[in-house]
Amino acid sequence: MAVQSHSPERREKTLAFIGCGNMGSAILSGLLDATRTQAGKINHFIISTKTAASAERLRTQYAEDASRVTIAHDSNLRAMREADIVLLACKPFLAKGILSAPGVGEALSGKLVISIMAGMTPTDILDCLSDGDRESVKIVRAMPNVAARLRQSMTIVELPERKPLEEELVEIVTWVFEVIGKVKLLSADLFDVGTMLVGAGIGVLTVPLEGLLDGCVVEGLRRAEALEMAAQTLSGMAALLKEGSHPAVLRENISSPRGCTIQGVMTVERAGARATFADAVINGTRHLKGNR
Repeated sequence: MAVQSHSPERREKTLAFIGCGNMGSAILSGLLDATRTQAGKINHFIISTKTAASAERLRTQYAEDASRVTIAHDSNLRAMREADIVLLACKPFLAKGILSAPGVGEALSGKLVISIMAGMTPTDILDCLSDGDRESVKIVRAMPNVAARLRQSMTIVELPERKPLEEELVEIVTWVFEVIGKVKLLSADLFDVGTMLVGAGIGVLTVPLEGLLDGCVVEGLRRAEALEMAAQTLSGMAALLKEGSHPAVLRENISSPRGCTIQGVMTVERAGARATFADAVINGTRHLKGNR
């Protein structure tokens, strides 16, 4: 993940979104908010959607920013040609049809391409291109999570290693995802496990959360009240972890002799919960690797 020191002439850049569903919209909204009162690294946006209905929905959603956002459907090639940077935010199963279209390879030649398509490596993307100088395309892979909608995403980013990006481009990539949360740079060999943790991990963690809620309901709490309290408890735990508390130390500090905490901890440990969650990460990561 080395960075090439380079200082090209700075100018306003245009970012094209190829596809703009929930995640794309979260990123776009964050970028628009970040550049509404002051200039950012990107100041104009082009959105290409699959359907006219999606384009119309986005025009309504971003009417306030119509001077900075151009929205059209079925205009992928034009968007790629006009943009300095391209964000691939379409469904992965649509990627081959989009990227193999005549002229796309040429349109992307020499440009920065950021992909948030799950399961597709930079090599997969390059293999889809049918023309142009494929070796000159600068592909960055990123994986935000669903909390991007609240600007609380943990996004992992894989930078090119064989041909390092110019420093300015690394700054742009980091800035794009910092507007929706935190960013962590990972090497290619760790990207799948990172995806499993920050992307799928939220889904996995809903299972023990629902178990806690079920127990609360059995003991008399209304589910909505239990969820409200659990959400704040998790938020507080996250704050302690960010402050530097180790999970084991945190657990030990609240496990009083003969107390309810140690009873609960022993219950989940006897059930093998620790190993089960470790296996969830391992199996999910291997599934990602096995799909390629």
